[in-house]
Amino acid sequence: MATLSTTSVKPSTLGGIVIIAGTIIGAGMFSLPVVMSGAWFFWSLAALGVTWFCMLHSGLMILEANLNYAPGASFDTMTRDLLGKHWTWINGLSIAFVLYILTYAYISASGSILHHTLSEMSLSFSPRLAGLIFALIVAFVVWLSTRAVSRMTAIVLGAKVITFFLTFGSLLGHVEPATLFNVAEPTPSYLPYLLMTLPFCLASFGYHGNVPSLMKYYGKDPHTIVRCIVWGTLIALALYTVWLLATMGNIPRPAFIDIARQGGNIDVLVQALAGVLNSKTLDLLLIVFSNFAVASSFLGVTLGLFDYLADLFGFDDSATGRFKTVLLTFAPPVAGGMLWPNGFLYAIGYAGLAATIWAAIVPALLARASRKRFGSPLFRVWGGTPMIVLILIFGIGNALVHLLSTANLLPVYQ
Repeated sequence: MATLSTTSVKPSTLGGIVIIAGTIIGAGMFSLPVVMSGAWFFWSLAALGVTWFCMLHSGLMILEANLNYAPGASFDTMTRDLLGKHWTWINGLSIAFVLYILTYAYISASGSILHHTLSEMSLSFSPRLAGLIFALIVAFVVWLSTRAVSRMTAIVLGAKVITFFLTFGSLLGHVEPATLFNVAEPTPSYLPYLLMTLPFCLASFGYHGNVPSLMKYYGKDPHTIVRCIVWGTLIALALYTVWLLATMGNIPRPAFIDIARQGGNIDVLVQALAGVLNSKTLDLLLIVFSNFAVASSFLGVTLGLFDYLADLFGFDDSATGRFKTVLLTFAPPVAGGMLWPNGFLYAIGYAGLAATIWAAIVPALLARASRKRFGSPLFRVWGGTPMIVLILIFGIGNALVHLLSTANLLPVYQ
């Protein structure tokens, strides 16, 4: 994350917008069409819209609390001061769980998409071995230095943006209205499958750890930071909409049942799109974009987990200290990837469950406590107490939905 310049030049708003949008948009977007196939396009857009609204305001609540502290004060600092040590432990554990489960998800995703990529080149690698090799490469880059991760991420992000526009421009040109409006099914049912999409939507709008970083970047400038958050999240919402349009407008709804049965991993979705479109050029673009999307998400999440664990256990920045942190960062999720290589969808769902704590429940509690102690003189999220209650209900509701889904008490499209 960039720091404030020592000159008088004010950082551009565009930089903050890119930070928010880039944090949100990653490999997790590949789970959305699969888990939303039951609710289908229009109900899925409604779920994304509601989630965007709530996640936008929960992030703004973190900003409201953060503005009462010096720039550089972390999420952990605010939670400890305003909510006490018990909530600090709960919040910290939920963040660690989300980072670990996402690291596992991206090992699973990287294994599947590398397996598919190498298969297209007539090379035989199992998803387990491909995921292990990819994880070891990322671990080496993270061990080298944060600067190495930053440079690699910049390269990967640039490539991801280029392939994104090339891929989606081609996909949108192939959208079939009959497929998008699902005219083949005479009496389709969508609403019963809506609830189970919510935890995945929540996991797809995670940027809240970046809010203190934005204040460190811009200083106590709520107007600029609000613009960064609003526009960054809106860009993510727009791109998710385009992604759903591109996938659901090309793959018939019943075909997603088989994709989900195969684990819903990225390679299965890419194969399904390639099979429907029958275009070698588009197939190649999808493969390249998928690899870059996984790589950028993998680098970002593992660096966040690395920094969190280094701070938690007090490991220094020497080669030995970084090796200890890398081992602690990668060993558990790599073991999970070797044992359960097709757990991408499940991992994203559990990430949504844990993220309800630090991305919805804790922000609402921070705003409430901040107003009681400080009065929030610099910025206050509109809506008063009803907005805080809404965000709490949203967070608790998401957690309940995931628990009901895990217990097989919600209808599944099959």
